[in-house]
Amino acid sequence: MARRRAGLLLVLLLWPGLAAGQTSAPPIPSPSPSVSPISLEEALLLARANPAITAARLRRAVDQAGIDIARERPNPEARYEHTNELPRDAFSVAQLIELGGKRGHRIALAEAAARTGEAELAQTEAEVTADVYLAFFGLAGTQRRLEVARELAQIAVRAREAASARYEVGDVSRLDVLQADLALYQAENDAAAVEGEQAGARAELNVLIGREVNAPTVAAEPADTSVPAPVDATVIALQSNTALAVLDRQVAEAQARAALARAQRTVDPTIEGTVTHGAEPEFTWGYRAAVAVVVPLFTRHNAAVHQEEATLALLAAQREAMAQRIRGAVASAAFRAAAAREQYRRYRDDILPRSREVEAMAQESYRAGQTNLVALLQSLQSARELRAKSLQAAADFENALASLRQAMTAPPK
Repeated sequence: MARRRAGLLLVLLLWPGLAAGQTSAPPIPSPSPSVSPISLEEALLLARANPAITAARLRRAVDQAGIDIARERPNPEARYEHTNELPRDAFSVAQLIELGGKRGHRIALAEAAARTGEAELAQTEAEVTADVYLAFFGLAGTQRRLEVARELAQIAVRAREAASARYEVGDVSRLDVLQADLALYQAENDAAAVEGEQAGARAELNVLIGREVNAPTVAAEPADTSVPAPVDATVIALQSNTALAVLDRQVAEAQARAALARAQRTVDPTIEGTVTHGAEPEFTWGYRAAVAVVVPLFTRHNAAVHQEEATLALLAAQREAMAQRIRGAVASAAFRAAAAREQYRRYRDDILPRSREVEAMAQESYRAGQTNLVALLQSLQSARELRAKSLQAAADFENALASLRQAMTAPPK
C-alpha cells in the first residue's frame, strides 16, 4: 500500500510529462480576457482623467480669479450733501491713492498663489501616478500567481483522473482516490483565493484609471527596468519631487505676503474735491479740495510683518526637513530596489534554469533506477518551492520600483 501511495504521489508531480512517448491529457485552457492587455504607459495615460486630478485642475480658475481681483483698483467715492446752511448743496468725489506698491504686491501674491496651485496639481498627479504603479504591478503579480495556481489545479485534475482509472482496475484502493480528491480540492481552493485577490487588484486599478470597477482589465507583463544608483536617484528627487516643489512655491508665496505686509505700513492718502452751490449772495458756485490720511498713531502694521516673516522662516525649515526626509526615503528605496532586482535576476537567469535541469535529471535518474522515490520527490518539491519564490521575487522587485518612484516624486509617507 505504501508503494501504491508513493506511486500516486509521483503521478501527481510528474503527470504533465511522465516519459518520452507517453500521451498526456490536454491542459484546461485558462479563460482568455475579453480585452487586450494594457501596458503601464497606457494605464498612466488613462489615469490623467482621475477624479482627484480633475478636481485639482479646477483650482486654476480660482487662482486666475484671485489674480483678477488683485489687479482691481479702489473705486472713487461720490457724495451729495444738502443743508440749510450756506452753501446749501455740495457735490464731492474722493479717491484713495495706494502708495508703496500695494497693488503690485497684491498681484505678485496672487500670482505666487497660482504657482502654488500648479505645484499642488503636479503633486496630486504624482501621487495618483504612484498609486497606479502599485496597482498595476499588484494586478500583474496576481495574474502570474493565478496562472501558476491554475496550472497546479490542472495537474491535480489529471492526478484525480489517473487515480480513478487505477482504482477501477483494482490497482489502488479507494483511499488513494480520496487523497487525490483532497489534493484537487486544495488546488482549486488556492486558485479561487488567488482569483479573489486578482479581482481586488483589478478593481483598484480600474478606479485609478477611470474604468468601471468590474471592467475586465488585464495588465501586460511589465518590462524589466533598471534601478538608478542611490546618489543619482537622490539628485533627481531633490530636483523633481513635487512635495519640495510645493514647499518652494509656498516659500515664494510667503515672501510675497511679507512684502505686501511691509507695503501696508505706507500711509495711503485720500484726495477729495467738492463743488458747492447755493451760497448767494456771496457766490452761486464754489469749490473746495481736501486731502485725508490715516495717522499711524496706534499701529503701523508691524505685527503683520512679523507674522509673515515668521511664517516664511517656518516654511523654509519645513522645506529643509522635507528634503532630508526625501534623501533618506529615496536612498533606502533605491538600495531595496537594487537588491530586489538582483534577487529577481538571479532567480530568472540562474536559479530557475538550473532548477529545471535538476528536476529533469532527477526524473531521468529515477526512471533509470539510480535513485529512490524519496530523493525524486524531494527534488521536485524543492523545484516547486523555487518557482513560488521566483514569483515572490518578481512581485517584490515591482513593489520596490513603485516605492522608489513614489519616494522620488511624491511626498514621503
